[in-house]
Amino acid sequence: METIRARLIYNPTSGREEVRRRLPAILQRLERGGIETSCHATEGEGDAIRAASEAVERGFDMIISAGGDGTLNEVVSGLSIHEKRPSLGILPLGTTNDFARAHGIPKQWTDACDLITRRYTRPVDVGVADDKYFINIAGGGALTELTYEVPSKLKTMVGQLAYYMKGLEKITRLKPVHIRISADGVGDFDEEIMLFFIANSNSVAGFDRLAPDASTSDGLFDVLALRKCNLPEFIRLVTMVMRGESVMNDQKTIYFQSSRIQVESDDRVQLNLDGEFGGTLPCTFSILPSHLDVVMDEHGESSYRHGNSNGIGNGNGRSVQPDE
Repeated sequence: METIRARLIYNPTSGREEVRRRLPAILQRLERGGIETSCHATEGEGDAIRAASEAVERGFDMIISAGGDGTLNEVVSGLSIHEKRPSLGILPLGTTNDFARAHGIPKQWTDACDLITRRYTRPVDVGVADDKYFINIAGGGALTELTYEVPSKLKTMVGQLAYYMKGLEKITRLKPVHIRISADGVGDFDEEIMLFFIANSNSVAGFDRLAPDASTSDGLFDVLALRKCNLPEFIRLVTMVMRGESVMNDQKTIYFQSSRIQVESDDRVQLNLDGEFGGTLPCTFSILPSHLDVVMDEHGESSYRHGNSNGIGNGNGRSVQPDE
């Protein structure tokens, strides 16, 4: 297999700083697999967007995002603005890694590198929130701000536990917001809700039963909203989710699929895009079908957890070649 050029964009603080510690070994493994790789360490908010866009302009064959969902979101944003886009490889070394979890991309860095060197890609949909991009999830309302309110240092120290700690701190102050939703092909909703998710993939905040039918290859969002409820009802639904049970058909939830959704509110509702702050309502969410080619496993045999198989094997794919 011929050598291709890749640009690895990494967040040095992600996943308890694993990327920074593993970087020499990561580069060596990619080089042995025929991927000539140079690096860019992010230095702050928006830096990965600029780095990814610049890498496209410099003609790299592949961009590799190394870090968590926030880093991936910025890399996707930097790629998506261009008409011709190189393939995207992912080293899921952050705290949650929802997109990697949903697509069977191994968390073990050696396996993830080996997957990237095989260069097999599948097209995936990308979401747009007004003028911002997201690849996994958009949301608003109670607790959806957790992922960007938790300090990076705390995530580095205790990982996923940091989100639970922050959630317990906020749960007694939950309150509903009044929103209006207009969804193409579905209709309108006008009521008080606790939170809403617009899912592009089936992994949301580390759970795969909130939107189990969501797919990044169907040209649709899966939308789930939780109606106004009291604290015991909220805890009941959270408990169901943590047990791996679906809440899609619960009387307290609204669920539908659509490719374009308008959401507005008279209240101030902050948006979460792939775990990062995405502005406030109102907002129009639309989808770009098959917008990016992402490196995945050709046979569906890789999994997020090292050594397990989750059977992700649908869709068409192809191998990345030099100067493609």
